[in-house]
Amino acid sequence: MIITQTPLRVSLLGGNTDFPEYFKKYGGAVLTTTIDKYIYCIVKERFDKEIRINYSVKEIVNKVKDIKHELVREAMKLVGVKDSIEITFLSDIPSEGSGLGSSSAVTVGALNALHCFKGESIGARQLAEEACKIEIDLLRRPIGLQDQYAVAFGNFNLIEFGKSIKLKQIESHNLEDYFMLLHTGKTRETSKILSGMRLKKKILDRNKALAKMGYLNLTNPKLLGELLDEYWELKKELNPAASSSEIDEMYKKAKKAGAWGGKIVGAGGGGFLLLVTPTNKKAAIKNKLGLRELPIRFSRSGSKVIFDIQK
Repeated sequence: MIITQTPLRVSLLGGNTDFPEYFKKYGGAVLTTTIDKYIYCIVKERFDKEIRINYSVKEIVNKVKDIKHELVREAMKLVGVKDSIEITFLSDIPSEGSGLGSSSAVTVGALNALHCFKGESIGARQLAEEACKIEIDLLRRPIGLQDQYAVAFGNFNLIEFGKSIKLKQIESHNLEDYFMLLHTGKTRETSKILSGMRLKKKILDRNKALAKMGYLNLTNPKLLGELLDEYWELKKELNPAASSSEIDEMYKKAKKAGAWGGKIVGAGGGGFLLLVTPTNKKAAIKNKLGLRELPIRFSRSGSKVIFDIQK
């Protein structure tokens, strides 16, 4: 039996500059961190030839091509595992529509477990590259590259995209003390939200600049909150589906109660509302919005094998 633990992530600044259509011409940069909420992938060899996949549904098939869970199907194809296996996923939070990078965490965690199952040890960069190949090249999902690298490497990072992809790990200076993650009570399908986005160079140039400014000012949580506030307005300009009148009202109330700034995490449209706020304003904000808080700390490591017992 093998168990991998892969962190979820909170994207901060620079979103959409990790899309190849932009960064291959102009270079991109995103500021992101992983958190102490995880997706676990459990892999166990079976005596028979069956393939069993357990997530929100249970699949039992005999051939890889018949697997409906497309991330698992493509991961098994890529790694070369054909049968006699049971794969189970567990998550610390309901992952669908959360905006916390759960799809990429599933892909990276499954790849990590399957490589280990075959006796192969690979690094974080290869995990991220293979996850990008599956999600973007093979499945044609309308997403960027930040999530795969964020959850594979872990920690607080400025990720720069260009001819190569570079990560600058950052000392976060206890920033998590100023963060609030509140569930909006709404879920959304990422692909549907992103399908309405238009990549406007002027806005993406500013997004990239905000990510680099955030990187240089992490000792100033108030400024970081203000940068997030500007970024959120730009994000809505890129894609009106990122917000709604109800979400706009939530955010307005949060700022009125003392938040410096924030945004919906991920593609938008629902999931979690991230706020950066003075610590003494948290209770008032939570009371004003009436939303359930997800307490978080930052995760210092990326996807890793935490249990490995094989014959």
